[in-house]
Amino acid sequence: MAREFQRGHKARIGDLTAGTDLYVGVQIGGPGLTFDISCFGLDADERLSDDRYFVFFNQPKSPEEAIQLLGAQAGDNESFRVTLDKIPPHIRKLSFTAALDGPGQVSQIGPGYLRIVAGGEEVARYSFTGSEFSTERAVMLGDFYLKDVWRFAAVGQGFDGGLEALLKNFGGEVAEEEEAPQTAAPAPAQEAPGFAPPPGPAAPAPSFGPPAAAPVPKQPAPSFGPPQGAAPAAPPAAPQAPQPAAPQVHNAPTIAAPL
Repeated sequence: MAREFQRGHKARIGDLTAGTDLYVGVQIGGPGLTFDISCFGLDADERLSDDRYFVFFNQPKSPEEAIQLLGAQAGDNESFRVTLDKIPPHIRKLSFTAALDGPGQVSQIGPGYLRIVAGGEEVARYSFTGSEFSTERAVMLGDFYLKDVWRFAAVGQGFDGGLEALLKNFGGEVAEEEEAPQTAAPAPAQEAPGFAPPPGPAAPAPSFGPPAAAPVPKQPAPSFGPPQGAAPAAPPAAPQAPQPAAPQVHNAPTIAAPL
């Protein structure tokens, strides 16, 4: 039978189960609320000194796969696999957190829990409700921490900021994520205008498939057009040539001579 925890309760994991391959499931949610559920692998100073141990949706496992993000399953919004005997010595605490993604407050959540399953059997459960929180936008749910042996603590502590604020609180950095898209954006933007002008006037498809064929038929067509256009232009020039008044003036004096 699962052991029920309340906020602040602690226990040695060895007292809950003899296993070291554990399943951690989290259920948290409310109407219109979306959460990012993560695990922070912290050092002895409770800092994220190695960002490879920040396990979340963009980094679903640690290097040696001691911490793995499994996704929603078995009725849990999010779940993890934690293999305690694979965790490296410099990682002293695993902090499981949930941060709102979008508007809302943690006080709006319904009944939720963090549970530990070993060998297919639930051995521990920490339950909570939104009434335990107020305007916070994140919550630290529970910790695995190493103190001679691995232990579990039900934390249930609200946090004002979201996931980025939690990351900074543990010593992580978010600025690098903003610089990468800025450096990458100008490169494609400069290449796009470079490739756009040539296919723009004609068409992108013919520019790749029949580049030579498209201009050739279009060039002969205009080449035949101008001559035909020049022919009608020549006739107006012809009537102007025969119109000179000289022949008419020559006829007039010849008539005037007999008079």
